Amino acid sequence: MNWITNYVRPRINSMLGRREVPENLWIKCPETGEMVFHKDLESNKWVIPASGYHMKMPAKARLADLFDNGEYESLPQPKVAQDPLKFRDSKKYSDRLRDSRVKTEQEDTILAGLGKVRGLKLVAVVHEFNFIGGSLGIAAGEAIVKAFERATLETCPLVMFPASGGARMQEGILSLMQLPRTTVAVDLLKESGQPYVVVLTNPTTGGVTASYAMLGDIHLAEPGAEIGFAGKRVIEQTLREKLPEGFQTSEYLLEHGMVDMVVKRHDIPETLARLLKILTKKPVSAANDMNGGAIALAASA
Repeated sequence: MNWITNYVRPRINSMLGRREVPENLWIKCPETGEMVFHKDLESNKWVIPASGYHMKMPAKARLADLFDNGEYESLPQPKVAQDPLKFRDSKKYSDRLRDSRVKTEQEDTILAGLGKVRGLKLVAVVHEFNFIGGSLGIAAGEAIVKAFERATLETCPLVMFPASGGARMQEGILSLMQLPRTTVAVDLLKESGQPYVVVLTNPTTGGVTASYAMLGDIHLAEPGAEIGFAGKRVIEQTLREKLPEGFQTSEYLLEHGMVDMVVKRHDIPETLARLLKILTKKPVSAANDMNGGAIALAASA
């Protein structure tokens, strides 16, 4: 059977001129079930056009969309120990790293860049969720610390886009050590007088939420993002109570004071630029929009 599948069928298909259809050619909306052509989804910044559902956005696309004309300096990936615990579950951790690198074309989950957003210089740090769930390990922690150091050196703000399941279990205590390290890096940036803004995306959970993801001067969030420490099911089983509808979503956290603003993905670059210019006392464009008052209110809070 393998001989037929692996040799005969491809030969017949090549003779007849048939092409294999990519599996991700059409994407299904998790809310409505609508099928969306992947090119249409990409051109709309990975937001379902009809429902407005915000799909996960690749880290490289996020940086290109954020910075003016998609131009920025990629910050180098620090070299760290690989698989320090020689961890293995259903497969070797080293194999998981290799597979994720092939899948995402990244060394680890963190990408960072230095550029300008509406003319304002800043450093942006983005999690790639497709790299082992955007989990925080040694390499990710080191990349985040270096990004904060670069922002401090450049005397410019830093914007964080977390998307993570939390600490990376394959690195054990070494992963958990990144929580205090990144927290210290946040404090050093703030001591230098530069703003730190977090844009919470779906999902932001676990140790990432327990550290740098909730230490921003201002917290924005994309619509419908799941934000929390433990999962809803774990909390319900612990408390033996049914949690409210929409618990741990951006909108719920905004209503309860955990998030300052919920901003649609298309509006994030402009919102960040206006907000950071207010925080750094730079001139803001005279053309005010509907969000101007809300941004000024958030900055003064």
